[in-house]
Amino acid sequence: MSERLWLNRRAFLRGAGITALAGAANSGPSLVTPARADSLDQAGSTTYDFDTVYDRVGSNSVKWDAAIDRYGRENIDVGMGIADMDFRAAPCITRGLAERCKHENWGYMSTPRSFYQQIADWNKNRYGLEVDPESITLSDGVHPALIAALNALAPPGSKVLLGTAVYSGFYGDLRWSRTIAENSPMIVENGHYRMDFDDLESRMSHDTDAMILCNPQNPTGNCWSEEDLLRLGRMCLEHRVVVLSDEIHCDFVMKGQKYTPFASLPDKEVVDNSVTFKAASKTFSLAAMKIAWFFSTNPEYMELIRAQHRANTNTLGLVANQAALTDEGADWLDQVNVYLDGNQEFAEQYIRENLPGVEYTKAEGTYLAWIDISGVAERLDAKRLAEEATANSETGRPVTAEAIVGNWFVDNAKVQLNAGSSYGPGGENHMRMNVATSRKILKLALDNMAAALNDL
Repeated sequence: MSERLWLNRRAFLRGAGITALAGAANSGPSLVTPARADSLDQAGSTTYDFDTVYDRVGSNSVKWDAAIDRYGRENIDVGMGIADMDFRAAPCITRGLAERCKHENWGYMSTPRSFYQQIADWNKNRYGLEVDPESITLSDGVHPALIAALNALAPPGSKVLLGTAVYSGFYGDLRWSRTIAENSPMIVENGHYRMDFDDLESRMSHDTDAMILCNPQNPTGNCWSEEDLLRLGRMCLEHRVVVLSDEIHCDFVMKGQKYTPFASLPDKEVVDNSVTFKAASKTFSLAAMKIAWFFSTNPEYMELIRAQHRANTNTLGLVANQAALTDEGADWLDQVNVYLDGNQEFAEQYIRENLPGVEYTKAEGTYLAWIDISGVAERLDAKRLAEEATANSETGRPVTAEAIVGNWFVDNAKVQLNAGSSYGPGGENHMRMNVATSRKILKLALDNMAAALNDL
């Protein structure tokens, strides 16, 4: 393969106008000094810069540093896997954290009631959803909250329904709660996914106690319609299946699409048979701050879940969230969504024109691209290679065709993606790619992939 393909990351960053700081004494990865993240336009309003490359290498970033640690620094140009954003934080968050750090004490703290009202106001102002602040319970992540809900509402050994392909982390939540995944593969038509309602209902047996709904859907990017959610909700109600709705990606909706909160459905009985889980961790890239929340109009469900749940509020996480859920944070988010929509359109067109063996239909929501790599898998004979690797595995764990393709992209394009096989049935022949990054970085990844495929 041509030397030109292996763009040195530091050279690339310098070419993008970034000044690298000196590394630590151990010569570990260094951060960069970014340009200003915001500026004032002629009308006096703030505009934010998402084009300037913001280098996260050396910050213990899972998206970047973990990929480098796994594959070697010389083998990774771009980390496109883990679902967080590469942009600088919204300035209001950085200011809020800096101000709090002036108070140099980190003892036990309480959560002001005003924060619960902030959460309620955010839902009402953006989505017209009325949430009673008294019904909200804070958690240190959606995962602990979901596990508590499963422990409360789904006895060990019972089944939990999943519409697949679906977020891989749910399978870990089921293991922690000692419940069993009941997978219902979605129907795919011309790159678009839809629920298989007949299959879903057939799996609602007497020992199916809950369904985890992903809305918007990770990794496929569906923004479920009110009609779809109502049909699903009434079906679950009839079969006594509680809906646990993970809506952590709800603030990312692409142009022409709409997010419908499950709790906004015009059927009180359906809504009362649900619990909603949310956070600002995706919205504002605050995953490390460990703040999430859940709520329900059903006080019995909330009482049962709270009895299984314990979490402590993170001081800086609370400060960051308080700063984010404001008008300034909303303005930053609106501009992020416009930029991400542009990235999704760019990726869709680029893949269609330049990546033979790869297909992608623009997502309706999230900042994730669910790409079909079946053509690449066939050219690599990935299924046979996976079978051979499984037979020779010292660990006994199966190797998937998607893992073979993913490793090939690392070896030949220096791009790390997420293997679709981890997202359950329906993930075959797919990879997940995160497009929440500078368009320069996105183009670098796609350029590397295109060049590798053209040489295949």
